[in-house]
Amino acid sequence: MIRKNRRRKPMGEINVVPYIDVTLVLLIIFMITTPLLQTGVKVDLPEADSAVVEQKNDPPLVITIKEQGQYYIIVGEKDQEQIEPEEIDARVAAVLSEKPQTQVLIEADKSVDYGTVVTVMAGLKNAGVPNVGLMTKSSDK
Repeated sequence: MIRKNRRRKPMGEINVVPYIDVTLVLLIIFMITTPLLQTGVKVDLPEADSAVVEQKNDPPLVITIKEQGQYYIIVGEKDQEQIEPEEIDARVAAVLSEKPQTQVLIEADKSVDYGTVVTVMAGLKNAGVPNVGLMTKSSDK
């Protein structure tokens, strides 16, 4: 018996089966987590101390929430008028359909419940507002 004492040739191929398994697991994870990430309200908050919102040519639309639960709206150069919370979304959507670049700002009393402000922000997002600004007083006196 002749024993062949030859070495094996090295393989020049990469085994991709483990990579496919990892890719499929990551795909499943992303498919499950993506719908959960899309339910939040996006808000661009300015810096607390010194950031100033850039004023565009058109005046912003301002929604004011008073401590007593009264809602007011200022559209363009018009005076402040009282509005019901249910009417805010339709009114904002109408303004944005005419001028889509209009800035939308919320001015709320500091004692207003956080949930009230978030509810208004969520309604504005549903009305098609891409970014909502929050108005604050400057800390400089």
